Amino acid sequence: MSDLPVIPFERQDALEVPAAYRELRAEKGITRVRTRVGGEVWLVSGYEDARRLFADSRLGRSHPEPEKAARVSGSALLGGPQGESATEKADNERMRKLFMPSFSARRMKALSDHVGALVDERLEHLAGLTPPADLHAELSFPLPVLVICQLLGVPFEDRIYFSGVSARMGDVADEAKGMAAREELSAYMAGLIERKRHDPGEDVLSDLAGVLDDDGRVAQLAGVLLFAGHETTVNRIDYGVLFLEANPDQLALLKADPGRAPAAVEEILRMASPSLHGLPRYAHDDIEIGGVTIRRGEAVLIMPGAANRDERIYPDPDTFDVGRTSSDPHLSFGYGPRYCIGASLARVELEAVFSRLYRRFPDLRVAVPFDELRRNEGRITEGVAELPVIW
Repeated sequence: MSDLPVIPFERQDALEVPAAYRELRAEKGITRVRTRVGGEVWLVSGYEDARRLFADSRLGRSHPEPEKAARVSGSALLGGPQGESATEKADNERMRKLFMPSFSARRMKALSDHVGALVDERLEHLAGLTPPADLHAELSFPLPVLVICQLLGVPFEDRIYFSGVSARMGDVADEAKGMAAREELSAYMAGLIERKRHDPGEDVLSDLAGVLDDDGRVAQLAGVLLFAGHETTVNRIDYGVLFLEANPDQLALLKADPGRAPAAVEEILRMASPSLHGLPRYAHDDIEIGGVTIRRGEAVLIMPGAANRDERIYPDPDTFDVGRTSSDPHLSFGYGPRYCIGASLARVELEAVFSRLYRRFPDLRVAVPFDELRRNEGRITEGVAELPVIW
């Protein structure tokens, strides 16, 4: 048995990234580690290394010999290779070309007034409740779900169903359960696409149904978008509230000037790491980087959460600072040709929340100690299951 370090490293505080990542980066740079399911991978936790490898066309989600691929986790989404190495690049470019217009920065900016109105509605609803109330259930969860449902054309009344499927998809302890859930969600999306072919609406799935015959691939990607479009933003809203409360001086700056919301959002995105499972890639050719050689077929695990706290890029990287300026953007949405297509949407939602939340509830605070918050354990994006607040 190898004596390699085993990742993900444990953390005691939901807001931290374990110091072991920084120590390993400082000592060895890109280094071999073992995952909890036994696979040996190259861990990339430095900012410049991560950015270079995100943009390197020799890395992909597919594997040249899938049967030999190292397992990264027990997740159906991130546990192993996906797609065909011979067609991955063309498939990715085709799908992005289809989906990108719907998620362009210009289109998302046009959506911002509508999202702001939805936030106002949720906050008015919250104001009518008797504290303590669960901010996760009343705002963090329903807002991103409603927005992604409207954008894609998914019935909002199905939110409990697909939230349950998403939770099973993100399970890191039972890959078979996760794979079954992924197939179930793809089948659900395929059914929606077929219905929209006969009864279209003004939404992304209707647009695609009118021009595509390859429902299977589109349904699979749409299912991943539905998962990512609510799961990750939900967590960032919760984490943003926690970071701001943990840093009252920074919260005071935001309260005094809600125009700081965009900068606060970028710092939330940089600091929040709901998942420490990393993003897997496989080498399609040998790659020389950082003094090591990544051989064809070997697994690479890029850790945006650790890279976003690289002290060589960000002074005092563990300090939450809404006034932080840097010419190097965080890597929470990736970098290069696979930069997350939903990045602009997430920013619109988060800015709408954090420009309004503390204006409507200036005395809002978490009702229990942070270490008593119940977490979603055993999932790709852990986050909190509840966020009780008072005001």
